[in-house]
Amino acid sequence: MLYLLIGLAVFGVVTSTVFAGMVLVAVPQYLRERQQAESQLQERPGYTPPLTLLKPVHGAEPDLDAQLASFFEQDYPSYEILFCARAESDEGLKIARRVAARFPQIPSQFFATGEPLYINAKVASMEKMETAASHDILVISDSDVRVTPDYLRAVALPFANEKVGAITCPYRGVAVGGGLWARLEAVGMSVEMTAGVLVARMMEGMQFTLGPTMAFRRATIQRMGGFRVTADYCADDFVLGNETYKLGQTVVLSHHVIDHIVLNSSFGQSMLHQVRWMKSTRFSRPKGHFGTALTFSVPFGLLAWACAAALGHDWWGLLLFGWSVATRLTVSIAVGRAVVGDASWFNLLVLYPVRDLMGFGFWAASYMGSRILWRGRVFQLLPGGKMRAAK
Repeated sequence: MLYLLIGLAVFGVVTSTVFAGMVLVAVPQYLRERQQAESQLQERPGYTPPLTLLKPVHGAEPDLDAQLASFFEQDYPSYEILFCARAESDEGLKIARRVAARFPQIPSQFFATGEPLYINAKVASMEKMETAASHDILVISDSDVRVTPDYLRAVALPFANEKVGAITCPYRGVAVGGGLWARLEAVGMSVEMTAGVLVARMMEGMQFTLGPTMAFRRATIQRMGGFRVTADYCADDFVLGNETYKLGQTVVLSHHVIDHIVLNSSFGQSMLHQVRWMKSTRFSRPKGHFGTALTFSVPFGLLAWACAAALGHDWWGLLLFGWSVATRLTVSIAVGRAVVGDASWFNLLVLYPVRDLMGFGFWAASYMGSRILWRGRVFQLLPGGKMRAAK
């Protein structure tokens, strides 16, 4: 049995090393494209079509005021911001009104859907805002996102190509309130998520979008049947990007990195959120998700060390474990530092190997049942990524 386990461990170390090599090939390609895009952005006035920002909100999240304000502080000639919640009394919508009052020069509107007709309540908000939008490029971002003043110029740039139907932005996790669990989740966003996106992009092109920022041509949304195509799905971002790809239009991974604020500061909240995330991926992309297990490195390094020590080969085990950590640190620096600009060396060099071990645990937990907790409600995930209210 020990020889079987050490064989599995070595296999995992090898596959995760191959994945690390693929990441290191994908990163320079992406950084070259970033340089080209940044050069284009220096041309003024550049490509700046009028835009409509769609901002669904739900409750008073930490630092929501500052995050929303960053969208009103854009270096962009013409745009509007639409906000929507389930109820007029929603605290998030009240905060949005107060922030908008400080920026009267930016057109803004506020809506409430009432009790939504769809399982994914966000879809009702998206439909309502799309109907009221004045412009034909729709920029969608989550409420837990913070951006810099050049955000809209960067998002608009790819749409100068008529073949582009959607763009999405990579993001770095930011644990504003600090705390170990929030920082572990944040570095997972910065490194693990981004590394997977870069490799998928290199291997098969972009066939999905990422929820923190998505932008679409209104005509693209209408061709796919409107936002209601995501009404029964948990991973609406994946569905919208995938439907765009199926229409034969290009999905672009922007060069511009945004901040994704980690809201889950406690151990329990963080664990539930990350398992939900993994379960959603499992049901949306089952084959790819299954193979994700072989991209983690530290779990296999630990297994190799334990088995080798039991067989009396301590140094061989320690060497395999050291190699598994070294590959994680290489990926962490290449992606976390060079691509998304995570400024915390402690997160990248100390916490990320721990997060890699935890990530394997979340992957395993994603196969333990089909129920998720989302916005205070329990849902059951179905094959293909759809969901229904749990009985």
